[in-house]
Amino acid sequence: MSGFDFNGLTASFDGERVIGPLSFRINEGEHVGLVGKSGAGKSTLIRLLYDRLDSQASLVPQGLGLVNALPVFHNVFMGQLDQHGTWYNTVTLIRPFRRDKDAIRALLTELGIPEKLWIPAAALSGGQRQRVAIARALYRQAPTLLADEPISALDGPMAQQVMTMLTNQFTTSIVALHDVEMALAHCTRIIGIQDGQIALDQPASELTAADISVLY
Repeated sequence: MSGFDFNGLTASFDGERVIGPLSFRINEGEHVGLVGKSGAGKSTLIRLLYDRLDSQASLVPQGLGLVNALPVFHNVFMGQLDQHGTWYNTVTLIRPFRRDKDAIRALLTELGIPEKLWIPAAALSGGQRQRVAIARALYRQAPTLLADEPISALDGPMAQQVMTMLTNQFTTSIVALHDVEMALAHCTRIIGIQDGQIALDQPASELTAADISVLY
């Protein structure tokens, strides 16, 4: 089975190491939940992994990365910017093609916000903005997902729906989650981060919430 080997991952801020060195393998088909308390290094690790995977992955960053002045359609379309030529992207900015409008509207419908298609991102609530970032990642159609707290602003039913969508859409995923129960329900493997190091790495089926609580 193919996958990704990450070796010697490190990150430092102001001369102080906050991650690593870490080395581990992610197998194709695994859905990995990154857990650990705030400040443990989960967000930094997601950024390091994205730097390594680049075009092979869809990303939902914690800051979402939306362009506030642009409507939801164009924010989602950005997921495929690098898959088209300059002329196509320029035309889309002015007069989007029907196939892109239909595809993006379908994603927004699944996420419960189809009426926001032409609304500027700046006018959205926190939960709506998060769903737009999720739609962008889905629209990219990469085989691997990297996501940093992608459901933090969503209510229970919508959070469950989104996690199911992400698991079904992406062959492989690495998702930082604060919600331990959600990680256990939707991930096949749990990696616990503590003080920038891997403190736990086991199949989700072998763990309980109590096993993970020691990291918090």
